[in-house]
Amino acid sequence: MNQILSGMDKKLVLPDGQTYYGYSFGDGSPRVLELVFNTSMVGYQEIVSDPSYTGQAVVMTYPLIGNYGVADEDYETKIPTIGALVVREYNDLPSNFRYTKTLSEVMEEYGIPGISGVDTRALTRYIRDNGACKALLTDAGTPQETCLKLIEETELLRDSVSRVSCKKRWYARTSNHRFNVVAIDCGIKLNIVRELTRRGCNVTVMPYDTPAAEIERIAPDGVFLSNGPGNPEDVGVVVDLIRALRGRFVMCGICLGHQLIALSYGAKTYKLKFGHRGANHPVKNLETGKIEITSQNHSYAVDADSLAGTPLKVTHINLLDGTVEGLSCPADRLFSVQYHPESAPGPQDSGYLFDRFLAMMEKEAPHART
Repeated sequence: MNQILSGMDKKLVLPDGQTYYGYSFGDGSPRVLELVFNTSMVGYQEIVSDPSYTGQAVVMTYPLIGNYGVADEDYETKIPTIGALVVREYNDLPSNFRYTKTLSEVMEEYGIPGISGVDTRALTRYIRDNGACKALLTDAGTPQETCLKLIEETELLRDSVSRVSCKKRWYARTSNHRFNVVAIDCGIKLNIVRELTRRGCNVTVMPYDTPAAEIERIAPDGVFLSNGPGNPEDVGVVVDLIRALRGRFVMCGICLGHQLIALSYGAKTYKLKFGHRGANHPVKNLETGKIEITSQNHSYAVDADSLAGTPLKVTHINLLDGTVEGLSCPADRLFSVQYHPESAPGPQDSGYLFDRFLAMMEKEAPHART
């Protein structure tokens, strides 16, 4: 909690009444959101434009945000849907030859509020101790009783995937392509598509509620299940789609796609206390023994005990808390990871997973169509 100083026009109110005052940037509208934190040192543009942050106020633990502006080539979605941004120090005078807009200009354009001047270390400790929670970002003069009532009465967003998934299919093509991939858009990051096209894949991105018959008509070499926001149990339509397609096409899932694959086999998921968000999570590959430094963004995890009795094999674990970070089922020609191998701006330890997907398509895809 910090003391209100001259010029502070915004405040962040927590469910127990703790209040953090600061300076407004971006859009000025009030908002009740889920409060989470991210430990990345760079990549605020990718965070702001990641659809997986829909409905969340993200506390950035790195203190300086905005100093290199926003570049047109670095968006992870065309229309950012993050709930809000909470930072220690905001810089509105970028130093970067690539930047085209300031972060505040982008946030104002897309209706995303921000607050700076906040003790983000204290906020992060609060979230670690108490878990992700609802919080209100509002004008500094809003009465406290009104704030607490709004927090109590406002329900957090549900069914977020339906809000961020594309409404009709779109295409990303490359010259001299080797494979045709269908990507199910649950909130797909554009760098996933870039990584696939860079490796010689033509990608057809399809809405999350696409019927299995439509994908069968395309007869792709592989099916990719994307990341996305919210509770995986809210996306039963994709779970049913996976059940209809698994074993018939080479399949790969990332983040939410990983959780949905687990649900399709009868496993369970649960909500983490404060989630995994940042570009510095160590993950052990159980098949090679190697440690990968990974980029992550998720609130839910696969219950390891619930995998018993399924054909799924755990391939990766998180070394911080032991959670399941990777699964595979060779018989059904699929694998998944909880983290983000397409991570931009980094780290790059896990890019080999895209190569694994391509190797499986090269070897197995002809059999998947028979």
